[in-house]
Amino acid sequence: MRVNILSLTYLGNIQWFAKVCFEECVIDVGEHYVKQSFRNRCEIMASPVGRMPLAVNVVKGNSRQVMKDIRIDYSKRWQHQHRQALVSAYSNSPFFDHYWPEFEPFFERRYEFLTDLNVGLLETLLRLLGSDAAPEFSQTYIDAAAGCTDLRNAISPKPRLSQPDPSFHPESYWQVFSDIMPFEPNLSVVDLLFCEGPQSLDILRRSKIG
Repeated sequence: MRVNILSLTYLGNIQWFAKVCFEECVIDVGEHYVKQSFRNRCEIMASPVGRMPLAVNVVKGNSRQVMKDIRIDYSKRWQHQHRQALVSAYSNSPFFDHYWPEFEPFFERRYEFLTDLNVGLLETLLRLLGSDAAPEFSQTYIDAAAGCTDLRNAISPKPRLSQPDPSFHPESYWQVFSDIMPFEPNLSVVDLLFCEGPQSLDILRRSKIG
């Protein structure tokens, strides 16, 4: 069985969660941090215009910082901005009131390290999805070897870096602006959870091919 090597993401997208929930994965927190990646950002459906990026501000350091050592920068009000964006985008979604209390504490508590924030959100999301996945974490950099699929930079917000994934085909579902715009694939998994609730895990399963 092939093992996927993944980066640790902030409110990861549907492709990332389909891997974690239904494939063998190891999450590398010993890798070098990459700016403008899903390690500290996600994309949500914010308005009829389409997707909106949300980024966690981090303390700037050298270009060879290890992911587990990245500290969060609270000099800007990113927590307030993310909270407001999520409430504005999803308050009218079918399952927002049911799930939002689970997320709100993450926008009030101050985590020192990005990894701690992301792991806390990951554990919460897996529980809410009803997944029994327990991905392995590596504290040291993993050299991709035979039998491994290195997806650390392949699942990217930058189209030029994203790689084709023949094992993933996002299944469409109802979204908050479905009545006025086409389906927007592969947003943060919170989009799926707020819109589809208990059906979310099955939709993730059907988005995985093979």
